[in-house]
Amino acid sequence: MDAGAHWVEPETVKACLADGNNGATDEGHPRFIQIRRFCFSVGISLKITSCPCRGTCPYSTHSSFCLTFDFDKQRSVEMAVKITADLRYPEVGLPSSLFSGQRRLNAKSKGGKVSVIRAIQSQEEAAAAAPTSIQYQARRIRRPEYRRRLLYHTCIDCDTCRWMAPQVFTRIGEMSAVFKQPTSGEERLKALQALLSCPTSSIHTEKPASDILQVQKTFPTPIDQQRIPGVYHCGYHSEKSYGAASFLIVHPEGNIIIDSPRYTERLARNIEMLGGARYMFLTHEDDVADHRKWSERLSCDRVLHSGDVDNSTADVETKLQGTGPWNLGKDVQLIHTPGHTEGSVCLFYKPLKILFTGDHLLMTETGLSICERYNKCSVQMQVDSVLKLLEIDFKWIIPGHGRRVEFKDREEKDSILKAFVEEKYSQYR
Repeated sequence: MDAGAHWVEPETVKACLADGNNGATDEGHPRFIQIRRFCFSVGISLKITSCPCRGTCPYSTHSSFCLTFDFDKQRSVEMAVKITADLRYPEVGLPSSLFSGQRRLNAKSKGGKVSVIRAIQSQEEAAAAAPTSIQYQARRIRRPEYRRRLLYHTCIDCDTCRWMAPQVFTRIGEMSAVFKQPTSGEERLKALQALLSCPTSSIHTEKPASDILQVQKTFPTPIDQQRIPGVYHCGYHSEKSYGAASFLIVHPEGNIIIDSPRYTERLARNIEMLGGARYMFLTHEDDVADHRKWSERLSCDRVLHSGDVDNSTADVETKLQGTGPWNLGKDVQLIHTPGHTEGSVCLFYKPLKILFTGDHLLMTETGLSICERYNKCSVQMQVDSVLKLLEIDFKWIIPGHGRRVEFKDREEKDSILKAFVEEKYSQYR
């Protein structure tokens, strides 16, 4: 198959989801988000460079092809993913049977046709990108430069492994890669913890790791026993939450799980050994993952803002109403920070001055971010909510995605947040 344009019938294509008023594209539209997340889950990142409605769309992620299709047309989705895999990963050698439906989809129609996928990368770039995670044979393909070594992996660029084991993983060619094999016990431990935490099981060892059962026992793992004792990273990130991290606060009035990890019996037993959980606090609607399984297993009460409740979370025990703030005991305050979603809420753990921010505010490899691309409510409102955090005397930001932040003092925290908010206001006002 050549790397030219491929076509499907117009009725299977959505034109970047016009908002119905002036034809402007709306990246926050739920259907667009569905498309992006579907592609993310199978290792395909979106870049829309042209569309029937406007010609050029401003929204893009780091990628190498164009893609528009109707998420409701499952066959169209499958075909788009398969064709894309062939274009981007020729060295994988996908069987031609994967494209058996292409002839029918490409049959001549009465109306015009719309480009669904167009490769915009060289063959060299395609070969370099080959190890991206997809749903079939490529899942365990190693990058050529890492042959005959301990670790190999495919990747969807969720960043989990890079912040968990920065000595082993880095970002190469818009995805994570093993740039150095573990050379010490600590490096090996962190690499295997990243393996267990990867939401799509995209990291593998050449041979079964003899110490993997011991590594499983390390979760939840303390973040920093000296500076923030009793605060743990649960590991086991869930694909349902797009790789979000989950945390555990061990507290004498009852432990609190922050956002839902992937459910595993091993992790459940380990949490029970730390005292179980009284609450599962859900920062917002995206990172609820296996909340029901955890609630049933640990008999913990789930807490979620009513603005983010949907059918999947209709049975949560506590639905926060209004704008708060609310308290979970004397040490824990819940702060409404709408913007990313209507019901986004941060948890402030007063004794250690930690703000658990979910998707509201995080540190990326390039600096503070509110991830506007994934906003589901209002970017302006989200920036306003960041400004609101100047009222809170916290020292740490522990987000659901990305890296943790420790400020030297409140003055430094306020200075950095003010500069960040001013920059965002200049962009969006």
